[in-house]
Amino acid sequence: MPENAVTTNLQAFDIDDDVPSHSQSNSKYYDDDGRLKRTGNVWTGSSHIITAVIGSGVLSLAWAIAQLGWIAGPTVMILFSLVTFYTSSLLAQCYRDGGSNSGKRNHTYMDAVRSILGGSHVTLCGIIQYLDLLGIVIGYTIAASISMMAIRRSNCFHQSGGKNPCHMSSNLYMIIFGATEIFLSQIPDFDKIWWLSTVAAIMSFTYSTIGLSLGIAKVAETGTFKGNLTGISIGPVPQSQKIWRTAQAFGDIAFAYSYAVVLIEIQDTMKSPPSEEKTMKKASLISIVVTTTFYMLCGCIGYAAFGDATPGNLLTGFGFYNPYWLVDIANAAIVIHLVGAYQVFSQPIFAFVEKGVTQRWPNIERELKIPIPGLPPYKLKVFRLVFRTLYVLLTTVVSMLLPFFNDVVGVIGALGFWPLTVYFPVEMYISQKKIPKWSNRWISLQIFTVACLIVSVVAAVGSVAGVVLDLKKYKPFHTNY
Repeated sequence: MPENAVTTNLQAFDIDDDVPSHSQSNSKYYDDDGRLKRTGNVWTGSSHIITAVIGSGVLSLAWAIAQLGWIAGPTVMILFSLVTFYTSSLLAQCYRDGGSNSGKRNHTYMDAVRSILGGSHVTLCGIIQYLDLLGIVIGYTIAASISMMAIRRSNCFHQSGGKNPCHMSSNLYMIIFGATEIFLSQIPDFDKIWWLSTVAAIMSFTYSTIGLSLGIAKVAETGTFKGNLTGISIGPVPQSQKIWRTAQAFGDIAFAYSYAVVLIEIQDTMKSPPSEEKTMKKASLISIVVTTTFYMLCGCIGYAAFGDATPGNLLTGFGFYNPYWLVDIANAAIVIHLVGAYQVFSQPIFAFVEKGVTQRWPNIERELKIPIPGLPPYKLKVFRLVFRTLYVLLTTVVSMLLPFFNDVVGVIGALGFWPLTVYFPVEMYISQKKIPKWSNRWISLQIFTVACLIVSVVAAVGSVAGVVLDLKKYKPFHTNY
């Protein structure tokens, strides 16, 4: 999912709708909404989207291709890219009320839903977004801890010459990751640290490129392209499991593609003329072409390298043992990226809860001044400390109970894709364009929505089935890799 909305440094959720008013709103320094002139263009928008989309979801794409095979795998990936581009084009028209170039701006996804649909849609959208965020940070905790563990395991393999299986638990690394996030969660406005976007982008491309390069090297070493037309054979896995895995692959691919939740925030950085809608559509087209090409390479090369034995996580499944130092660099890049990503995806939840609590109980926000030699005292807010610590503990414990990277990624992708990428953009487009009910256009859009819903349900069922199957052979807090 777009999962790397972290890198945009944009507030993904609507916390405060107040917009500062400037008497210079029509001057050369301010836009029509009183904010400073926007300077974004096609290329900055494309880079934001590419950086937001390419992330840890790319690591499961080879496994997804392996479940679907050489025909269905690339076909499904192309279909998801077309759906994402189409719905992002619809969503781009919702940036301004009425779809006109002079309509009121909607600064966030939630602003657009409130302005165009209103009512219960706003509540539903908020619930889905916050649940999606919670699922993403749980997935990040699992992925980061497995990568930390993989660094130790790869060194263990290297030192033993491959003789030691190096089994170990991920629990310790989840605790380390959680302790780090407890500390970082006390930093105000962590998601707005300017260099975070650059670091995240570099880390994303580092581990993705290393995974791709190692796959190419593996194919060159063996001189063969593994895999078959229908995916992993029945035999290595039972027929029922083949069905669930095929469904789960849809969820993994959906997780890697969705960026609708930050599209309007990215569009809100773009200057006009030309209209923000036209610029956003061009940026979406460029970014979808680039990411699909990259995803195809990573997924197909990974499958060609390992065939039926393709691991769920290309860099931690130990299809690659050497050069061990390069695998270590890739996994370190994943950890660095996800440490910051966890915070940025958690910030909207922090802001929502803390604002709601302080508005209801104004006296709850007590402050403790902690002296720092040579610096002004640090103001520690007690409620923030308690709430954010409990939040991190919750996500860490859930991750330790369900440490299944592929299954969790599939569930998150399936649950977030349909409502946020398809349903709300289509409904807002219908409302904004005043498309008559039962007209040909309305019927075709409803058929499209239902078809995407069916795919999402299938993916969710397959992913949940994967979790259930894993739980049958899993002992909480005791599983070793």
